[in-house]
Order: sequence, then C-alpha cells, then structure tokens
Amino acid sequence: MEETTFPLDAYGTGPSRRWGSLFALVWLFYLLNPLDAAWKQRDSVSGWIGIVATLAFAVVYGAVFIVMRARRQLGRPFWTTMKPGVSAAVIGAEIVLGVVICLAIGQAGTATSVYIAVISMLCLPTRLAWAMTLAVAATTYGATLTVPGWTQDRGLLFGILVAGLAIWGISQAIRGNIEVLTVREENARLALDDQRNRFARDLHDILGHSLTVITVKAELAQKLIGVDPDRALAEIADLERLSRDALADVRRAVEGYRELTLPGELARARVALAAAEIEADLPNSTEEVQGEVRDLFAWAIREGVTNVIRHSEAQRCVVRLTPTSVEVADDGRGPDGSSPGNGLVGLRERAAAVGATIVTAATEPGFSLKVVAS
Repeated sequence: MEETTFPLDAYGTGPSRRWGSLFALVWLFYLLNPLDAAWKQRDSVSGWIGIVATLAFAVVYGAVFIVMRARRQLGRPFWTTMKPGVSAAVIGAEIVLGVVICLAIGQAGTATSVYIAVISMLCLPTRLAWAMTLAVAATTYGATLTVPGWTQDRGLLFGILVAGLAIWGISQAIRGNIEVLTVREENARLALDDQRNRFARDLHDILGHSLTVITVKAELAQKLIGVDPDRALAEIADLERLSRDALADVRRAVEGYRELTLPGELARARVALAAAEIEADLPNSTEEVQGEVRDLFAWAIREGVTNVIRHSEAQRCVVRLTPTSVEVADDGRGPDGSSPGNGLVGLRERAAAVGATIVTAATEPGFSLKVVAS
C-alpha cells in the first residue's frame, strides 16, 4: 500500500506543531502556585529544594511533551513514540520530583499530581494510563485527608480526573479525525482511479472502432486507385470525414461528454461493414428498444462490429435487436482462444452497471456477442 500523505499544517507539523507545543506549555502556568509557595520559603533549605524541584518538574514535563509531539506518527498514540523503559523513567522521575516538592513546601506541591496524570496518559497504553491516573488521584486525595496540616481538596481530585479524561479524549479525537481523513483520501484515490479507467475504456472504444474503419477504408482506397479512381477518391473523402469524426469524439471524451445513439451506431456499422466488404444484415428500426439500455446496446454494436471487421474474416454480419437484447453475429473464423480485449472488458463493466449480462458463444461457423437486459 502506498504511503498516505497529508497537508503538513493539518496534522501537527510546521506552524501547527509549534503552536500545539506552546499551547501545552501554557498549562505550566499552574505550577506558579507551588513555585510561589517555595519562593516564600527561600530563606530555608526546603524552600530552595522546592524551587529547584518545581523548575526541574516543569522542564521534564515540557521536554517530554515537545519530544513526543515531534516524534509522533500520524494516526498512532503518543505512547508509541517512546520505549516502555523511557516512559517508566519519565513518569518515575515526575513522581519523585512531585513527592520532593510536597515534602519541601507542603500541600501546595500537590498541584504536580495533575501533570503526572497527564504524563501518564501520554506515555502509557490506555488501560495502564487510566490505572496510573486513578492511582495518582486516590493517593493525592488520600494524602489531603491524612497528612497533618493538609486540608481536604475535592477540587484537586476532580482536576486530576478531568485532566486525564481530557488528554484521553483529545487523543481519541485526533486518531478518529485522521482515520476519517485517511478514508476520505482513499475514497478520493479510488474515485480518481475509477475515472481514469472509465476514460481509458471510453477512449479505447472510440479510437478502436474509428481507427479500424479508417484502416479498412485506407486499404480499400489503395486497391482502387488503379482500378476505379473515382471510387478511390470517394473512399479517401470518407477517410477525411472519419478522421475528423474520430478527432471530434476524442475531444468530446476529454471534455467529459459524448453523444452516442443507437441509430447512429447502426449507420456507422453499415458504412464500416460495407467498406470492409462484409455483407450487413442490420435492423431498420430501433424504436422498440428500451430507453435505459439504448446506450449500452449502441456500445455493444460498436464493439461487436469492430471485432467482426478486425478479427473475424467474416463474409456476413448480422445485428439482431429486441426490446431487451442485442446480438452481433458473424460467419467468420470464431474466437482464437485468447483473453478478451479491453473493449469487451469495458462492455462487461457497462452492462454490469445497468444490471445486464453479456453472452459470447462460438457458432458454426462464426461467433456471437449478445447483451441481454434484465
């Protein structure tokens, strides 16, 4: 499968990555509370320990977040960007620094527990991350209830759980959006491939028929130059007209439209078979054919008659029309056993699109191509 690419700024690279990192670092603002508490105790060793530990805690958190965003692969969780040992070391370091801050400055240091929950969600698989977040929440809230001098803080408990939930939700949303856009791009690619295949099929159908008739008429004109100059000139005039018609058909195909009619294809078939000196037995009316299959039957006549002229070496070609079927039969040499060409493959695709079926059969002598509408 080909590698999928996305616009840089839409998925965390370029300017959006820098702004995303800045947005994450803004939340370090809430560490100002423990830092302020430590600063007020700067006349003591514990105060300076609190200052250093808080700054170190912020540096580790910011560095981990920036590194993980820089290494992250599209559509994959954050925790896959780091080895399990590194993740464990980072979380362990933040827990140790959080405990040191709490021991140095007191309850104000419990603000670090929210960041520990966030780091856990980033660095661990979902189940383990939620287990770690719940453990941090329970431990911190239990400490506010049991440590002498600390007061109960339900707001902190709520903040830890909400922070974990927010990071988990954001990660899921990012993955979901990337999956949706991946599917959208795949659908666009398939649609483009289908359009290319359809155009290639149409171009083959147009040029295959036109060039076959032009070739036959050119050979006939060459034979008639010394025998019947007037008829040779008429054939050459037909060559010019056919080449212009083919060019016009190609231009219409490129522009996305082409007029194809059942009476028109019968008329073309009559001219082409006459040029190839093949007796033609064609219907005189097409009025009984159902409207929804008229285009399909026109394509079938074009493909069938082209193959008769090009491959069959037939003396006679018959086209039979009914309200629900069309058949092109000849008395030529029949199929040679090779795989079907692009024209027949394209005709099968057209038939399948309207619920019709194609039946090919060797006859004695010759070959029959029949399209039946359901």
